[in-house]
Amino acid sequence: MVNLEPATETKTVVGDRKLDSATAKGLLLQYTLYLEKEGYGQDSRYKSCIRMLVNSNCNLYDPENVKEVIARKPWKDGTKMQVVYAYDALTKMLKLTWTMPRYRQEEAFPFIPDEKEIDALILGAGSKRMTAYLQTLKETMADPSEALRLRWIDLNGNVVTINRPVKGHYPRQVQVSNNLVSTLNALPQTSENVFPTTYQVIARCYFTMRRRIAAKLNNPRILKISFVTFRHWGATMLYHQTRNILLVKKILGHKKIENTMKYTQLIQFKDDDYEVTSATTVEEAKNVLAAGFEYVTEKDGVMLFRKPKRFISLGWTGSA
Repeated sequence: MVNLEPATETKTVVGDRKLDSATAKGLLLQYTLYLEKEGYGQDSRYKSCIRMLVNSNCNLYDPENVKEVIARKPWKDGTKMQVVYAYDALTKMLKLTWTMPRYRQEEAFPFIPDEKEIDALILGAGSKRMTAYLQTLKETMADPSEALRLRWIDLNGNVVTINRPVKGHYPRQVQVSNNLVSTLNALPQTSENVFPTTYQVIARCYFTMRRRIAAKLNNPRILKISFVTFRHWGATMLYHQTRNILLVKKILGHKKIENTMKYTQLIQFKDDDYEVTSATTVEEAKNVLAAGFEYVTEKDGVMLFRKPKRFISLGWTGSA
């Protein structure tokens, strides 16, 4: 193991704050092990944040220099906040003291694409593993890191168990379609994990694929679809089907209801996105409501009901 105590800081040139590649690689390895030991899990986003600081010529052993670099960067405040939390974990590992700068996440509605745009990425993935990963994100609404941590033992029929959630999430079980089960079972089972790769590798492949598909379809909106967009889309659609915020919170694994609210912005459904039915008696109306339909209006003594077509095949219900 490389000794990376603060006193052993390596500089390429006097006054140069950039770590040499060997020292940076050793530091990131030590940081990865530290995150795992302290219960962060192998949080790839924290590691990506530290890489961003390394690439910005930060002196990682000098918190004041790090604060200066972060302040000057044209990053959004939400990104800066994530980098600050990642560096805070690094200071604990290196036994450095510092005062965390304050950045707050910008409040903004997440981008919600059309389902056909999400499906275009899944269909155009180009590899069985990427197709399976994207379909898993769509149906489970898992955090991208949670999906990467799935093991074969976490799959049981049509139920996926998320046993290794990211920080701030609960473990949970999610029902998925027969199509996803078949897609997953077609993958080689040569590793404990369903997706034996790193976040950096699969993200790099995805960005390349996304550019290709956006250009082919002449649709720049596709460039806005990140891995977490699948989760935003799923949560929004599930809420619109059920109007049950507690169910959405449960499926997403959130510990705080405030986090769930950000994923449930209102969108407008097209008329053909609904199943429509009617009832002429109170008893028929009760049965229709029990089936998940919502009352719309009454015309000539006939009560009209509708419900979104989304998630019907996955067996979602309105109970939490």
